[in-house]
Amino acid sequence: MAAPDGGEGPAAGPALWAEVRALLPDAEEGLTLALSGEVEDCVLPLLRRARGLLYGAAGRPGGPEADAMRRLGDVLCDYSWEKLNVGPWRERVRIDPPPVPAVQPEEALPRLHCPSLEHFRDNYLIPQKPVVLEGIIDHWPCMKKWSVDYFCQVAGCRTVPVELGTRYTDEEWSQKLMTVSDFINQYIANENSVGYLAQHQLFDQIPELKEDISIPDYCCLGEGEEDDITINAWFGPEGTISPLHQDPQQNFLAQVFGRKYIRLYSPEDSENLYPHESQILHNTSQVDVEDPDLVKFPNFGKAAFQSCILMPGQVLFIPVKYWHYVRSLDISFSVSFWWS
Repeated sequence: MAAPDGGEGPAAGPALWAEVRALLPDAEEGLTLALSGEVEDCVLPLLRRARGLLYGAAGRPGGPEADAMRRLGDVLCDYSWEKLNVGPWRERVRIDPPPVPAVQPEEALPRLHCPSLEHFRDNYLIPQKPVVLEGIIDHWPCMKKWSVDYFCQVAGCRTVPVELGTRYTDEEWSQKLMTVSDFINQYIANENSVGYLAQHQLFDQIPELKEDISIPDYCCLGEGEEDDITINAWFGPEGTISPLHQDPQQNFLAQVFGRKYIRLYSPEDSENLYPHESQILHNTSQVDVEDPDLVKFPNFGKAAFQSCILMPGQVLFIPVKYWHYVRSLDISFSVSFWWS
């Protein structure tokens, strides 16, 4: 460590050393070394050795103890520098996301490639069974065009509501209006922040985006008109979570880019899923699906579930009132179609 007069350590001069010594406890034992558990074990003996040298050099600023302490200080500084710079700093302060869940064969959702309208109606819509559909959105222009950069180009100046926080049931969750560009810069590019763009009118506001998608043909099996179908955009970073909840309409969730881990529970298991008692969150479970408190929610373990990792180009049919939990595994953009 450089001294104010340009010298180094205790050898810098008796006057400076006297000032430093005046700041120290009288006895070596008074200079405690209280370190956090994150400090590696090899550091503490070095610091104890430096403390002993420090007090041994108290009366001899230019003695051998001072030289040894200077060398030991260089070792500690070099070690600290190496630990701080072996990787990007943001990787050190960032909390690593949970690993990608393993979907077991017995819980995996069935997958179908371009089923006929009749097959889908008879085997999934009428009996209300979830299924992953493949090949039905391959022709969408968005599958080749959409990216984070593309959204900046076509929608960067648009002001949209953004949900701030990992999930809407968290106490710190809030909403904020900002431009799409600001959202991308603050919450997509920044790995330490979590925000989610959940927009029900995005495609009406930006015709260029609406032209890149189309309503799935299977929606014609519903009772409503095409104008009654609600199209939603879901855009957010890795780690964003939709807590276990249910919706009052049928849902086609189309994955454009990124991956999502999704778990589904039948409405028949509602009592085992512990919905919130408040009217506002009555459609949302109190249970943290991937880390459940089985002491507080003992019957949750009885509920059977199906799951999948929804890949780009796949569409998940979520029957009305089916409970579903969603976690983004990457920067992700999805389009959902709510229909009756």
